[in-house]
Amino acid sequence: MLDIVIEARKAAIAPGMEVKRILPFRLRRMVGPFIFMDHAGPVDIQPQNASSMDVLPHPHIGLSTVSYLFGGQVTHRDSTGALQVIRPGEVNWMTAGKGISHSERFEDPAVLAGGALEMIQTWVALPEKDEESNPTFNNYKEQQLPIFTEKDVWMRQIAGNAFGLNSAVKTHSPLFYIHVVLKKGARFGLPKEYSERGIYVVKGSIEVSGRPYTAGQMLVFTKGVDPALNALEDTTLMMLGGEPVGERYIWWNFVSSRKERIEQAKADWKEGRIILPPTDNHEFIQLPEDHTRPAGGSHPAPGLLS
Repeated sequence: MLDIVIEARKAAIAPGMEVKRILPFRLRRMVGPFIFMDHAGPVDIQPQNASSMDVLPHPHIGLSTVSYLFGGQVTHRDSTGALQVIRPGEVNWMTAGKGISHSERFEDPAVLAGGALEMIQTWVALPEKDEESNPTFNNYKEQQLPIFTEKDVWMRQIAGNAFGLNSAVKTHSPLFYIHVVLKKGARFGLPKEYSERGIYVVKGSIEVSGRPYTAGQMLVFTKGVDPALNALEDTTLMMLGGEPVGERYIWWNFVSSRKERIEQAKADWKEGRIILPPTDNHEFIQLPEDHTRPAGGSHPAPGLLS
């Protein structure tokens, strides 16, 4: 059955730039291991204002950030020494483990004009055994991600296993993450084998059990249900889910199974024990003031490109 419908909320992540925030949601913190999801764009901003959107170096622990673009490009730098321009159809998969810092910059202002930039960022919580792993970064090209096509359906397997396809992206727990494009009138379903499954409508609209759902909504389904999705118009979807990894606490950019670990991460960033990217180390985002209850409360993370 349909467990919950999540309405995306607006969140400002930079001057003049708002995103649609889907996860975490107060009534549904995670879908499988996915603990965070933002949708930015299409962004239309004057080239001379592009630098105001840059996200300065900032830290993470206990998660993997997953960046996927529909349009535009972004330059990623992190404390492993990685420097990568991500383009549409590619995947940037950064695993923070015990601690990493990174920045996201818009170094080609022309891509922001005319609504060229559009992207999704998700965070995947790590299993407890991997929370203190060494940080890593990988960029995966389009040709490394399986494609499936049939009449009125196009699908790219971003990560994990589903529908008989297996992505080359290295993951730490059972999950799936799929980009789906449907022509009007197309019918599609969800992988049946996972405990938690969600559909985010990027654009267009679908009908499920006789009810319409539109852009900016996420539908979350319980295991065993095989919903039939009918595209009411040309529609783009992101499908995600997997097996739960257990309770997680989130504060700012930190995710952990232990409250005290988040407190340690705060101190590590404040005291400079999480190093900055070697090619982007002249400025950084300060630790926010904590006006919430102690670590582990539902303090929302700052947003896309975080």
